[in-house]
Amino acid sequence: MKGNLALLFLVVWPMFGGALSYYIGKKSRLARDYAADAVCVIELAVTLSCWGFMGSELVIPGVCGLGLKFILDGFRFIYAVIIAFMWAVTTIFSREYLRHHRNRNRYYLYVLMTLGSIMGVFLSGDLYTTFIFFEMMSLFSYVMVVQDETPDALRAAQTYLAIAIIGGLATLTGLILLYNYTGTLDIAALSTLKLHDKSPLYIPGFLVFFGFAAKAAIFPSHIWLPTAHTAAPAPSSALLSGLLTKSGLFGILVLSSGAFLHDPRWGFMLLVLAIITMVLGAVLAVFSVNIKRTLACSSMSQLGFILTGIAMQCFLGKDNDLAVRGTVLYMVGHSLIKLVLFLCAGVVHMNTHKLNLNDIRGFGRGKKALMFAFVMGGLGLMGAPLWNGYLGKTLIHEAIVEHIHALGHVARGGTGTLPFMTAGGEKLMFSVCEWLFLISGGLTTAYVLKLFYALFIAKPAPDMHEKEQYISWPNAIILTFSAAILPLIGFMPNELGDKIAILASPFMNGPEHHHVVQYFSVDNLEGSAISITIGVAVYFLFIRRVLQAERVKGEVSYLDLWPSWLNIENALFRPVIGGILPFMGAFFAKTVDLITAGPVTLLLSHASRVKFIRPPEDTDFGFYQDEAKSETIGSLLPSSLAYGLMTFAVGLLFVIAFLML
Repeated sequence: MKGNLALLFLVVWPMFGGALSYYIGKKSRLARDYAADAVCVIELAVTLSCWGFMGSELVIPGVCGLGLKFILDGFRFIYAVIIAFMWAVTTIFSREYLRHHRNRNRYYLYVLMTLGSIMGVFLSGDLYTTFIFFEMMSLFSYVMVVQDETPDALRAAQTYLAIAIIGGLATLTGLILLYNYTGTLDIAALSTLKLHDKSPLYIPGFLVFFGFAAKAAIFPSHIWLPTAHTAAPAPSSALLSGLLTKSGLFGILVLSSGAFLHDPRWGFMLLVLAIITMVLGAVLAVFSVNIKRTLACSSMSQLGFILTGIAMQCFLGKDNDLAVRGTVLYMVGHSLIKLVLFLCAGVVHMNTHKLNLNDIRGFGRGKKALMFAFVMGGLGLMGAPLWNGYLGKTLIHEAIVEHIHALGHVARGGTGTLPFMTAGGEKLMFSVCEWLFLISGGLTTAYVLKLFYALFIAKPAPDMHEKEQYISWPNAIILTFSAAILPLIGFMPNELGDKIAILASPFMNGPEHHHVVQYFSVDNLEGSAISITIGVAVYFLFIRRVLQAERVKGEVSYLDLWPSWLNIENALFRPVIGGILPFMGAFFAKTVDLITAGPVTLLLSHASRVKFIRPPEDTDFGFYQDEAKSETIGSLLPSSLAYGLMTFAVGLLFVIAFLML
């Protein structure tokens, strides 16, 4: 009973705390800040105490029709602790970061509401509960993106909301079809389905996947991530990158380790999207000249690495221990790393109010605490041995190598795990994937070196104003503590890393017997060495020579050479949402109006001989005006909320039509 109450508390308490902090903020801003801190610290304490309630289950019938279900196991406990820890750190950090910002009452309200929602996602025991809290999380976190209300923030929030709504509608459609075919949305039951033919599951599975992949910033639904992370306050960026993207991966894991357990066809789709996401994100990060955008594109790339691990679980079947453990450790490692790096970027922005590398270069010179935190995060991100990022990256790489080795034993001309490909062709494909994996790791090293040089070695910008105290002592302590965790896991891979991974393994239906991994063997160190060598070469031969101009020794400028036209959001997404869909909606509305109201209007007109006067038409939701108008979303729909509602309405029409057909 205590375990059930603890699960309910973890979801409800932050939401209640958000409302409480909002009320307190009306009386005292300082009291509000400390109240928000207290809510997160209490959440963390209760989460840690849940270790003794492992296996607890809570069912609340009747809510939203099908009821809600929460459960606590190893994986859920691990991520509940990470969520509570990161929320406590970023909330405490926000007190100084947001000191001169407006709308702080609103910010704390929705940040804490988002905390309760994401806890609901990770503790959910069925996909219906997952979906409800996933959508709540998406709407509450919108405020985290739009907080500053600058033109860039409003534009980023539009994209974020549109992707969230489109993804949510796709997920809802997929869940309806999945339930219709399987008769259950229970996460544990989905992995025990005895289906000889999984073909009917692919369409609903892909629809559900799309909704979760949108939040996980998987190509091509990644477009919200670089802009949202850049526009949001740094503490929010840390949460968006480190945790909200993982909520999308949670849904993908449920599908891949459940309904599509050990399904290589599903794994092939994941692998293709993973490789594109991994490589594209790394390339975008290399070209970026904005510190937060670089870290955002880096998150996109790292999510591709994690998705590669999930794909390998499908290919390796019952022998997927390395892929399962690699996925867990990469997820955990990336969450903690991005917490540190985005807070470092927050320290820079808090003092300079700028993000462009040309404006912030040299800021970190002589700042030992900031340098320590950035170096710990950077080495973890690079996958350097003895740091936490090395563990997950090594295990996923070894999973790829293991599958290549297994394919080598298949008879010549025989079929591999993919029925439409010979073993030789599949082996070649995975060999290419392995090199793209290593090269992407190298690009990670390259952009980390680029950021380090810009912040800590380059000559300071001319208008750089130094402050005696660039960070408060509470923030210095929590930043240093968070950074110190990263090598702690890396220094004890078997004692700490393996225990975390094995605890989470049952959630992904990993094997009971686990490989003994020699993390620092020559073969494993070789993969890391290759990536780091590639990264150093890219930095010195490309970034220093092409993307960086040096006028005098130490005084550099960074060039933004990424083609402006090569932007999926501006080239495809916005024209579709801002042009094609409104046109289709207007055409549909006019057609229905003509069919239904037209004959009635003609009859009444002839009967009464009264001249009907057509009222002025609303130009906000259709192309009725005669004069030409810009086809940008901002001009068509100036309100972000109106934009989101329009997207919802159009999407709902498609969902209804799809279900009827």
